[in-house]
Amino acid sequence: MAETVWAVFPPMLTIVLALATKEVYMSLLIGIFSGAMLYTDFNVLQTILTMFAVMEEKVGKNVNILVFLVILGIIVAAITRSGATAAYGSWAAKHIKGKRSSLLLTALLGLVIFIDDYFNCLTVGTVMRPITDKFKVSGAKLAYIIDATAAPVCILAPVSSWAAAVGSSLPEGSTIDGFGLFLQTIPINLYAILTMVFMVFIAWTGRDFGAMAAVVREERTSSAADEYSGDDDVKESKKVGNGTIADLMLPIFVLIAACVFGMLYTGGIMEGKGIADAFADCDSSKSLVLGSFIAFVFMALLYLPRRVISFNHFCECFGIGFKAMVPAIFILCLAWTMSGIVSDKYLNLGGYVGGIVNANASLGIFLPAIFFVVAMFLAFATGTSWGTFGILIPIAVAVVGVENYQGLVLAVASILSGAVAGDHASPISDTTILASAGAQCNHIEHVNTQLPYVLLVAACSFVGYIVDGITQNGWAGLGAGLICMAAVCAVIYTKLPVVEKDDE
Repeated sequence: MAETVWAVFPPMLTIVLALATKEVYMSLLIGIFSGAMLYTDFNVLQTILTMFAVMEEKVGKNVNILVFLVILGIIVAAITRSGATAAYGSWAAKHIKGKRSSLLLTALLGLVIFIDDYFNCLTVGTVMRPITDKFKVSGAKLAYIIDATAAPVCILAPVSSWAAAVGSSLPEGSTIDGFGLFLQTIPINLYAILTMVFMVFIAWTGRDFGAMAAVVREERTSSAADEYSGDDDVKESKKVGNGTIADLMLPIFVLIAACVFGMLYTGGIMEGKGIADAFADCDSSKSLVLGSFIAFVFMALLYLPRRVISFNHFCECFGIGFKAMVPAIFILCLAWTMSGIVSDKYLNLGGYVGGIVNANASLGIFLPAIFFVVAMFLAFATGTSWGTFGILIPIAVAVVGVENYQGLVLAVASILSGAVAGDHASPISDTTILASAGAQCNHIEHVNTQLPYVLLVAACSFVGYIVDGITQNGWAGLGAGLICMAAVCAVIYTKLPVVEKDDE
C-alpha cells in the first residue's frame, strides 16, 4: 500500500485512547480496527478478516515468546508456593535496610541480566518484587527501574539478542560489518547511557516529580501498595511449601544459564561459530523457550524429590502461572497486531516516515538529531524498537552513504537511541507491558508515571545529537548530553523535595 499520512492515525488513536480512558485492551482493539478499516477502504467484512489475518500472522511468528511467558509464569508461581520467595524476603529484610538499597539492587540486577529485554523484565520483577513490597516501594517506581534496565541495557550489550537485531537491519548485500558497527554505536547511544545515569540518581535521591511523585505520595499515605500486591493471582500463589533461599536462587541461575546456552546453541556454536557470531545469529525467542523449559524441569527435580512442595500443589502452579500471564499475553498479541497493521504490507507507516526523512536529508549536520526524533516517534507509535531499526537503518545507509563511515555510525547510533526512547515511552511496547507485569503495576499507571522521565532524558539526548551533528564527533555529543543531564539532576536535587524517603 502506498504510504500516506493516514498510516499515523491508528497507533496515535490507540495511544490517545489508552492514556485518556486507561483501558488499554479496548484502545488497542479500536486502533487495530481503524487501521484495518483504512486498509480495506471501509469494507466492514474485509476489515474483520484483515484484523484476524494480521493477528494470526504476528502471533504465529511470536508464539515462542508466548510459550516462554507461560513457562515463566509457572516457574514464578511454583517458587512462590514453595516458600522460597518468603525465605528470600526474610533474608533480604536483615541485609537490605531501606527503599534506596532495594531499588539500587533492582537496578544492579537489571544491569546484570542484559541478554534479552523480555527475560530481563520478568526475571528482575520476580526476584525483587518481594523485597520492594516489604519496604513499600511504589509499584510504579519498581516498574520504571525494571523498564529502564531492560531495552536501555540490552542495546548497550554486545552479547545480547539486540545486537543481532541491529546487524540484521542492514540492507541486503551490504558490505558493512553489522556487529562492528553496533560496537561503535555503544558509547554514543545517548538515551541508553543517560537513562542509566538518571535512573541511579532517582533511586539514590528519592526525588520524584510529575505523575510518579503523585503516585508515590498516594501510596505512602494509604494502603494502596499493599492492596495492589494482594491480587487474586498472588493470593492463589501463597506459600504452601518449606523452600529456602537456594530454592529461589538455583532455578533463577539455571534459567539464566540455560537461556545463554540456548542463544549460543541456536546461533550455531555447535557448528563451529565463535561466541560473538553465535550470539549475533541466535534465535532469541526459541532460546528463551529452550532455557525456560530446562529451568522448569530442573525446578521440578529440585522440589519434588525433596518434598519442598507436594506434587498436587506443584501441578496447581500450571493454572496459576498461566492465569497470571494472561493480561500480558493478551496485550502483547494486540500490540503485535497493531504493529502488523502499520507494517509495509498494510498501511506502510515506515514508508511514510522514511519519505519524510529522505525529504529532509539535505539538513546535513542535523541528521543525527532528526534520526533520533523520527526513530523515537516511530517506535512510540508502533511499540517496536526492532521494527524501527529495520525501517530506518537502511534509510540511514542510503542517505549518509557507506563511504562516510563516521557519519553512518552517528546516524545509526541516533536511530538506536531514539528507538529505545520511543519503545520505553510507548504504552503498546512489549517491554513496557512486561515491565508492568513484572512489577505487578497497573499498565497505564506505569506509562503515565515514567513518561516525564523518558521525555526529560530524551531532551538531554537530543541536545547531545545536535552537538554530534555539528562536530561529527560522538564523544562531543556524549559530553554535551552528560553536562545537560548533570544540570537537570542538579536542579531536581536542589529544587524538589524527597518523595520516596529511605527507611534506613
